[in-house]
Amino acid sequence: MGDDVSGTVATPEGRRRYRERLRSQLDVLRRLLDEGAFTADDTMTGMEVELALVDPGARPSRANRDVLATLGDPDVTTELGSHTIELNVPPARLQGDGARALEDDLRARMEAADAAARAHDARVVMIGIVPTLLPDDQTDGWMTRSPRYRALDEAVRAQRGEDLLLDIRGEHERLLEHSPSIAPEAACTSVQLHLQVAPEQFAAVHNAAQLLAGPQVALAANSPFYAGRRLWDESRLPVFAQSTDSRPPELAAQGVRERVLLGDRWTTSAHALFEDAVLHYPPLLPELAEEDALRTLARGGVPALAELKMQNGTVWRWNRPVYDVAGGAPHLRVENRVLPSGPTVVDMVANAAFWFGAVRGLVAQDRHPWDGDALPFSAAQASLDAGARRGLRAVVPWPDARTGRPEEREVPDLVLRTLLPLVHEGLTSWGVGQDACDRYLGVLEERARTRQTGAQWQHDAVAAAEGRGADRHEALHGMLIRYAELMRDGAPVATWPAG
Repeated sequence: MGDDVSGTVATPEGRRRYRERLRSQLDVLRRLLDEGAFTADDTMTGMEVELALVDPGARPSRANRDVLATLGDPDVTTELGSHTIELNVPPARLQGDGARALEDDLRARMEAADAAARAHDARVVMIGIVPTLLPDDQTDGWMTRSPRYRALDEAVRAQRGEDLLLDIRGEHERLLEHSPSIAPEAACTSVQLHLQVAPEQFAAVHNAAQLLAGPQVALAANSPFYAGRRLWDESRLPVFAQSTDSRPPELAAQGVRERVLLGDRWTTSAHALFEDAVLHYPPLLPELAEEDALRTLARGGVPALAELKMQNGTVWRWNRPVYDVAGGAPHLRVENRVLPSGPTVVDMVANAAFWFGAVRGLVAQDRHPWDGDALPFSAAQASLDAGARRGLRAVVPWPDARTGRPEEREVPDLVLRTLLPLVHEGLTSWGVGQDACDRYLGVLEERARTRQTGAQWQHDAVAAAEGRGADRHEALHGMLIRYAELMRDGAPVATWPAG
């Protein structure tokens, strides 16, 4: 998000000018779309991986600035939490041996980051939430030193007007606590996938991603513990959503939408999503850039749309539209944000292959499930909620092949019988090599067959330790140490031995 805050909109006049800029840039975006100005390479993918740092005692290590200084890699940057860093994998294509090259590149980058961490008595861990992180770790010093992060925290708290509330009910345990800051958000480490999309294909790709979100997160869940409690299989989703909820309770009760969301309807266009971010969300970081987008466009240039990008960047959709400029031309991407980090490099690349392949397979179908009235958007939301809560134990709605109406499916059966064949079709049509398809679909198939995700392994390991007499703190500590060992060994999580 950058480190600088200009302070250009600290006055009512500045905020008015910022809103005018947003409306103007929506018009510019519309003109760019109407004029066909966008490049479109639907084989170009991107990936961002957030990593946690832990000390020798398997506790969060606040060494991110020191680790980055030692690493010296511009593709690895800070994240909100002082115990986290973000690795930005250069854009790549998956065709041929591209997926295997992505795995090799990601592994090399992880090993380099871990070596830099060891120089500061820390280690890198790929996990959705560090299970040994406790509320005491989210007081002074939890945030990376950055004016931008501080401004974000202050803006969320100012709009809400009171402490944030985390109320998350698991099957057997519940978290109910207040937070004076957005620190719980910093506990969440994720993988974000990017897919460049032609404007005319954007709605179909985005809707496919929305429909897939529930099975996707169920198959990849890796965040069962937060603040010492066993909550959802993917607790990262409600922790992130509730820790950035800038709505006062009264506005939430009126149905005002949260900033972290799947959506409320099927998408009609990229412009509609950007417009929604402008019309329905008060600015959090209203910065004025130097560029006048209308003037840039009139001179034949390509505007950066900095204000629109910032506004869109503070609405954290689980599938988010992205506008960017590369090589002097604008392009659109869908950014998928539901995945947790980890457990291993091969698991993360398999998760990426699942999303890229399934999205492509759904879009290629003659009849899309979201067209017409048979499949309400509420089915996608129900699917995401169920998948995040129960992982591979979930039952989710999925469109019937004949009628298009939602029917209840157990996630492992849905994955094995319906989605993995779809993934294979999508990857094959994309030109991904058969060896790569076999490798990553094999990882996913074994995970669905054994029903062992990272979340399930963590849960089972902690339950076993507690059964031997350990308390929760000891069980989480021992589990994370063993998790990190298996993570570094690199075998897919479905093959990990019981804890």
